[in-house]
Amino acid sequence: MTLTLTTTQIEDQHTSGTYSKRPLTLVRGAGCTVWDDAGNAYLDATSGMGVALLGHAHPAVVAAISAQAATLITSAEIFYNDRRAELYALLHDITGFERYFLCNSGTEAMEGALKIARLLTGRRGIVAAKRSFHGRTLGAVGLTWNPAYREPFEGWTPEGVTHIAYNNLADADAAINENTAAVVIEAVQGEGGVYPADPAFLRGLRDLCTQRGALLIIDEIQMGLGRTGRWFGYQHAEIQPDMITLGKGLAGGVPMGAVAWNGRQIEAGTHGSTFGGNPLACAAAIASLTALRDLNAPERTAQIGGRLLDRLRADQPASVREVRGLGLIIGLELKGRVTPVIQALQARGVLALVAGKTVLRLLPPLILTDEEADRLADTVLEVLRDDVA
Repeated sequence: MTLTLTTTQIEDQHTSGTYSKRPLTLVRGAGCTVWDDAGNAYLDATSGMGVALLGHAHPAVVAAISAQAATLITSAEIFYNDRRAELYALLHDITGFERYFLCNSGTEAMEGALKIARLLTGRRGIVAAKRSFHGRTLGAVGLTWNPAYREPFEGWTPEGVTHIAYNNLADADAAINENTAAVVIEAVQGEGGVYPADPAFLRGLRDLCTQRGALLIIDEIQMGLGRTGRWFGYQHAEIQPDMITLGKGLAGGVPMGAVAWNGRQIEAGTHGSTFGGNPLACAAAIASLTALRDLNAPERTAQIGGRLLDRLRADQPASVREVRGLGLIIGLELKGRVTPVIQALQARGVLALVAGKTVLRLLPPLILTDEEADRLADTVLEVLRDDVA
């Protein structure tokens, strides 16, 4: 007799083990809702780890992928391509940057940014922040603060990385010197606990980098493209970085990352990506960025996110130490562990994220409606009062 294995059993049998699985099998999504294999619906306040800015199965992105898949899926950057050129022009219109390196993820974008910074400056030192998260490849994990991510690979990660206290300009002043190639910073620390940068801190970093010839790189992988209520998180400080990294929601769910900078090109052969800038991902990115612009995503996010943040603060349960956030990234620092809260929310049809052992992170799609925002707030407050009070 042959036994049919379940999805869970097959994944458990073959998975790498790098992810802690939740007991839930998702099979479909539309808008801000996903469904499991039993037909149960969930409000997705994870955005697929910050990817689904436009929610799931957005019609414009679906149509663009379908049409491009029937036209040309892959074309390496050794050839010109119409979709890539269109994306470059659109990115320039939205970001104002002149140069772009296209790749397949945010962590690849960070790897590219590190190499480009060294090529442009000729320097080796990097300054990053405590509590930072920039990815899990060797270069990016060397910038990431969490020792659990970094220490197993020390000796393989970049040398010359200095970690400073976030929002501490005196620390930055002491660390940035004539050997510093770049300062890498998040406008809001997402994985590190949802800590927004003080605008004065970002302005101070901009001044220090200008004075000492270092590049200021803002990691906008999770915060960019409208998440914080501006197109980019750094815009809250009214500064201009030298370089930004993008990823997650850039192509509406299709894997894509990008490095953007001004100034000279880098030399041919110093970096590359087989799949970077492929026509399928470019078509998805064009559709995604166009839809975000038509939606006026930053303004909409500022309004709905501000309303949600105000509600959570006004009704803050005793089990919550602090509510932090900007736009539609919100962190609730709890007095106890966050895992039971995540489980209780899932049981009530809401999926959320953690940001450390005690921080509940809400990262819903930017198309979240007022009704969905109210449901999210109601459910979170109910769980925090009834389940962990």
